[in-house]
Amino acid sequence: MIIFGGSGDLTRRKLIPALYRLSKRRMIPAGFTIVGIARSPMDDGHYRELLRAWIDKDPESPSDPETWETFAQGIHYMSADYRNSSMYGELDKLISEKDAIRRTGGNRLYYLAIPPSDYAGIIRNLGANNMGGEHTGGAGWTRVIIEKPFGRDLQSAQDLNGVVSSVFSEDQIYRIDHYLGKETVQNILVFRFANGIFEPIWNRQFIDHVQITAAENIGVGSRGAYYEEAGALRDMVQNHVLQLLALVAMEPPPDFSPAAVRSEKAKVLRSVRSFTPEDARRLSVRAQYGPGFTGGKEAQGYLAERGVAPDSRTETYAAIKFNIDNWRWANVPFYVRTGKNLAKRVTEIAIVFQRTPHFIFRNAPRDQVESNVLAFRIQPDEGITLKITAKLPGQAMEMRPVNMDFRYGSTFGPHLAEAYERLLLDCMLGDPTLFNRIDSVEVAWSLIQPFLDTWEDDRSSPIPQYASGSWGPAEADELLASENRNWRLL
Repeated sequence: MIIFGGSGDLTRRKLIPALYRLSKRRMIPAGFTIVGIARSPMDDGHYRELLRAWIDKDPESPSDPETWETFAQGIHYMSADYRNSSMYGELDKLISEKDAIRRTGGNRLYYLAIPPSDYAGIIRNLGANNMGGEHTGGAGWTRVIIEKPFGRDLQSAQDLNGVVSSVFSEDQIYRIDHYLGKETVQNILVFRFANGIFEPIWNRQFIDHVQITAAENIGVGSRGAYYEEAGALRDMVQNHVLQLLALVAMEPPPDFSPAAVRSEKAKVLRSVRSFTPEDARRLSVRAQYGPGFTGGKEAQGYLAERGVAPDSRTETYAAIKFNIDNWRWANVPFYVRTGKNLAKRVTEIAIVFQRTPHFIFRNAPRDQVESNVLAFRIQPDEGITLKITAKLPGQAMEMRPVNMDFRYGSTFGPHLAEAYERLLLDCMLGDPTLFNRIDSVEVAWSLIQPFLDTWEDDRSSPIPQYASGSWGPAEADELLASENRNWRLL
């Protein structure tokens, strides 16, 4: 595994801990080898010490001598500038040497843990040095993992795909979205298609609307300059949120093969109603967080963050109403929201069912009966909750909502595999089910392009502000209130 950006933040926080845990669980072979590439001058020994220090920061899986010794033997470092085309010949030579010593069978996995602006240059250099296609004589495989965002708009995604597909075939390209590796996300498909009681009511006749929330209780921190280029739409909606929508709304595939699952996801995304500029203004809300309190601590506003322009119009919050034009979902709105510095960190999909058609309990207040809600909690405390109405004990006919809970931690133990563990292993095994195919990526960009264009063209309307530690701007509440609905209290 060749990691471009071998000393970067993603490698430190996610990749190395995930690979170490896989090694500890004997999920990867003893000969597994890592080549980290970065510009900092360092030798193999220093790099191994650095990686072990990163691993030891994980209280749930610190390094142990036996596992670390085996794992560390396969760790190597190359001090180089990956923008320099001359280094690729040296890299190819180093990989071949380690392949012969470690007996990795000619298998190569490139991981682009670098800024998206460098993706195309690295891919071109790999192609120019014949390091992209499958190896001569058919020995081993070659694959590449590309982090999100894949492009920054529809045109750049198409341009990037042109570069990547000129070097790698589609079955070699793994566009990663770590949300799809989370257990509860994967369980959406099992819940829908392995339980006979839910799929018959998974349609417009029983479901009133769907809410998808991806909330963070932290600001941009030291990533202000990056966030200025991204914003909530590019950072969350185009990838994570629309992938969750696709899993909820897709039709049953004929089987669980990668091609079948990914085709159904792409099909339902193509059924999402497109937006005119007027639709984009009417059916969306953007906002920035202002001063407030999060986690009991005072928080400054977005415009005061380091790296943020004082007149920035970049959104830290976005809410959008989507509609899907097919028989299953006609007239069932999908409301999505995501934001920074909100009241709490939570990602949830809520299926809100229609109210009972006739209320027979005439002596009980109607407002005691709420809609049934099926909620998939993706983070934290992964699990599934079904809200039903139950009678309170006693003579009076009093009712209140109660929850039927399933929590992964209490049922299967607290130590669930991290998303990157699952996705890295799937890539090594050649299973692309949980990775994004190019058609889905481009359709997702086409859906949010009208918002990008409309918001970019509008340089005069004030950007709504919301207090840090709140649930967002009042305008987002009005988006649902206009249709007699409310965001869920989380």
